[in-house]
Amino acid sequence: MVGTSALKASDGFTRLWPSLLTVLGYGCAFYCLALTMRVLPVGIIYAVWSGAGIVLVSLAGWIVFGDRLDLPGFLGIGLIVAGVLVIQLLSTSVRT
Repeated sequence: MVGTSALKASDGFTRLWPSLLTVLGYGCAFYCLALTMRVLPVGIIYAVWSGAGIVLVSLAGWIVFGDRLDLPGFLGIGLIVAGVLVIQLLSTSVRT
């Protein structure tokens, strides 16, 4: 989320500090993703990672950058959150 939000602030990699934060944010995210893949199935990891990223970046865009979210947007975000919760709470493939 930090990397993607900084990417917006980098203005196409024309601003130094947001550009560096983008690279650092994505580097940390992929490192943590790789560590998680040691113990959990890749499909579950990617579903949770991408779902949480979509929700958090959408909310950050709405709050920080003034992006507009309408009712269908909020409903879609709610469905993503529900899907991640189903995976986390009900899926036996998450437990190791």
